[in-house]
Amino acid sequence: MGSISLKNLSTIATAPLFSDLNLVVADGDRVGLVAGNGLGKTTLLRIIMGLAEPTTGEVIRSRGLRIGYVEQHVPANLMQLSMRDAVLDALPPPDRETDAWRADVALDGFETPYEMRDRKVAELSGGWQRLMLIARVWVTDPDAMLMDEPTNHLDLSKLFRLETWLNREARNVPLLVASHDRDFLDAVTNRTLFLRPGTSRYFPLTYSAARSELEREDASRQAQNERDLKEAGKLRKQAAKLNNIGINSGSDLLVVKTKQLRERAAKLEEAVRPVHRERSGEIRLTNRGTHAKLLVAIENVAVSTPTGQQLFRIDKLHIFQGDRIILLGRNGAGKSQLVKLIHRAMTGLDGVAGIRVTPSLVLGYTDQDMSQLPVKETPESFISVGFNQPDARVRSLLAAAGFVIEKQSKPIGQLSFGQRARLGLLALRLTEPNFYLMDEPTNHVDIPGRETLESEILAHDATAVLVSHDRSFVRNVGNRYLQIQGRRLAEVESPESFFEEMMLEES
Repeated sequence: MGSISLKNLSTIATAPLFSDLNLVVADGDRVGLVAGNGLGKTTLLRIIMGLAEPTTGEVIRSRGLRIGYVEQHVPANLMQLSMRDAVLDALPPPDRETDAWRADVALDGFETPYEMRDRKVAELSGGWQRLMLIARVWVTDPDAMLMDEPTNHLDLSKLFRLETWLNREARNVPLLVASHDRDFLDAVTNRTLFLRPGTSRYFPLTYSAARSELEREDASRQAQNERDLKEAGKLRKQAAKLNNIGINSGSDLLVVKTKQLRERAAKLEEAVRPVHRERSGEIRLTNRGTHAKLLVAIENVAVSTPTGQQLFRIDKLHIFQGDRIILLGRNGAGKSQLVKLIHRAMTGLDGVAGIRVTPSLVLGYTDQDMSQLPVKETPESFISVGFNQPDARVRSLLAAAGFVIEKQSKPIGQLSFGQRARLGLLALRLTEPNFYLMDEPTNHVDIPGRETLESEILAHDATAVLVSHDRSFVRNVGNRYLQIQGRRLAEVESPESFFEEMMLEES
């Protein structure tokens, strides 16, 4: 198949993204690329593709190697094409008529319904657009593949479909994939690269195993740093004592000894390498609390599509303080419609018949696209005006959330989706809610951010109704699970049977 070699690769933006990176991706290598939002994953993939230049170093590709690159966003020129034509568009113009069958074969790999293939790309869901982008790359018969956040917008069904496809159809193709989905990385990779501004770390292990090894190494390095600094401190104290004695006694031998002790201390201090700290920005939540035990009561409520088609009924659902409810169901079953219905009941002037909300409830809400953010405003103005914060406090809050000064005054619509997600979560915290209603809150949030969000929800004993396709997040956060089964909402003991059901459908 060939290989991709990175030689002493370094890239500096406003700060170093990675330095002296050396890596070979060859046959059988399926590398998970892990880093925080905005910390170099996309940059590295673009450099490998020849779409960007490194600050130093080089990329060496085997002669004639065809690399397929699955980007995060759909090019605007594809939006008005049919799904099939968008895949066909990836072929050279002379081949599009004679090799049109290849587009269907690529779409067959994802079991794409025939009626969907003629639908315009602009009319497809985000998940089908993502699979279309992958099919566009596959139709070119690549020798290696680069994938940038391929699981974004995928529901569980499509996520398992992608995992199955990668492990079956593309199993022999070298792969470098950037993702924040921990379970996905474990399912499809056998190597992991943790991209860091200093020394990046590479392990011939799946993500979870590599993460454990990395944490062990970091802990060992931190312990060694502490020992070295403690020893250096002792040496400097000894040197100071000997120096005073030497001065008072006029002993040249003690002066020499003092110098030697200081040199040894300096060598120990120089050997100290700070342990890596993620710098993509903090995520914090809060819980103002309430004396009410029952926060929401839902009885005899129908959940319908915007056009009025009934999806399912809720006979009785009581949400108590401390409940962390995860909604489970196939794509289109009505999870987001239920979230919107609860949101309307909590914020609408007339409420919703059949849904009672305690008067002390204070809502914190996010939807999949963070549409509550005013895209024409800047983060500065949004936080300052929306939450009545003084300028110095605004700058401090935004900096802590990972926004450098130039990003703070940039229109929200021009921020990356990862940055918008962090801004939305900051706004959520400043609302000081006692009830969280969140539809796909981990979309575009990096792994450290997802883990922090989990910890914050648990630490504050937050009451929440959540929709998520991140299996680790679902398992770690939920204490009640509600599954849409047929036309009813039923409580289930755990999400595992649902996960297994979705997996079996795609195996």
